[in-house]
Amino acid sequence: MSNLIDYRPKILVVDDEAANLQVLKQILQDDYRLLFAKDGTKAIELAVSEKPNLILLDVMMPGFTGHETCKKLREEPSTSRIPVIFVTAMAEEEDEADGFEAGAVDYITKPVSPAIVKARVRTHLSLVRNEELKETRLQIIQRLGLAAEYKDNETGLHVIRMSHYSKTLASALGYSEEAAEKILHASPMHDIGKIGIPDRILQKPGKLDPEEWEIMKTHPTIGAEIIGDHDSLLLQIAKSIALNHHEKWDGSGYPNGIKGEEIPMEARIVTLADVFDALTTERPYKKAWSVEDAVNHIRKGAGSHFDPHIVPVFLNLMPELLEIRERWAETT
Repeated sequence: MSNLIDYRPKILVVDDEAANLQVLKQILQDDYRLLFAKDGTKAIELAVSEKPNLILLDVMMPGFTGHETCKKLREEPSTSRIPVIFVTAMAEEEDEADGFEAGAVDYITKPVSPAIVKARVRTHLSLVRNEELKETRLQIIQRLGLAAEYKDNETGLHVIRMSHYSKTLASALGYSEEAAEKILHASPMHDIGKIGIPDRILQKPGKLDPEEWEIMKTHPTIGAEIIGDHDSLLLQIAKSIALNHHEKWDGSGYPNGIKGEEIPMEARIVTLADVFDALTTERPYKKAWSVEDAVNHIRKGAGSHFDPHIVPVFLNLMPELLEIRERWAETT
C-alpha cells in the first residue's frame, strides 16, 4: 500500500499559531494532503515548490501579513492561480473587503466551524477542478487539431494562428467574450478530417489530379464524423466548422454546396482566417504569398468565396492579425 500514489488534493495551511494549525489539521487530514507554514515567507516558498491546490491563510502573522503574502502569491506566475481562503478572527466587513482586494477567493472567520471549513474547501476545489477540466479539454482539442496539421506537413502553428484570427474577427463582429472564446477553442479542429486523407495526397508537392481532389474534398465530412454529435456547445461549434469551412458564399464550395447565410457564421469566420493563414504560409504545394497579395485575394473573393459583410471587418483588423502572425511565426 505504501507504493500507491496519493491523489488527494494538496492544501497549504498557514498560521503562526500552532494550535490553529492543529485545529485545521484535525478537520482536513482525512480527506486532503496537508502542508504547513507558520509565516508568509515559508508559505510562498512552499507554494512555489509544492504547487498546492488551495491555500488556507491567516491574516495577522509576523513578517508578511496574510494580505501581503496573498499579493505576493498573485504576483508570482507559478502561484498566481492557486485559490487563497483567508482564515482569520478579523470579521468586520472592511476586513473581508481588504481580503478580497488582496486576491482571496473566500473568507472564513475564527473560531472555525468544521462543517464550514469542509464546505468552503470542497466548493473551491470543485471550481479548480472545473477549470482544470476546461483547460484539459482545450488541450485535447488543440492536440487533435495538431495531429491533422502534422499529417499535412505543417508545424502546427497554423491552428494557433488561425484560431486567434478567428477569435479576433468574432469579437469585432460583436460576439461576446465567451462566444469568441468558443470560436477560439473550436476552430483548431477545422481540419481534423485530414487524418482520413492518404499522405500521398496531403503531401503531394504539385497540383492534385481530379480523382485526388475528390478524395481531398471528403475531409470536411470525415472531420464532422470524427467529432460526432454532442451536448457540448463547444463540440457542436467544432463540428459545424469542420463540416462547413470549405463552403463558399456563392455556393461553389464543398462538401454540400450551401451558400450565403445557409453557411453557419462560425464557419464563415473560420474560412476567412484559414484562407488568410494558408495563403501567407508555405505549404508543400506552394510558396507563401505576401500579405498584400493575400489581402487582395480576399478582397476580390468578397461575395464569391467569402461573406461580403465580414470581409471589410477582417481587413480592418489587419494590424491585430499581423501581430498574431508575428507572435506565432513559423521561424524565429
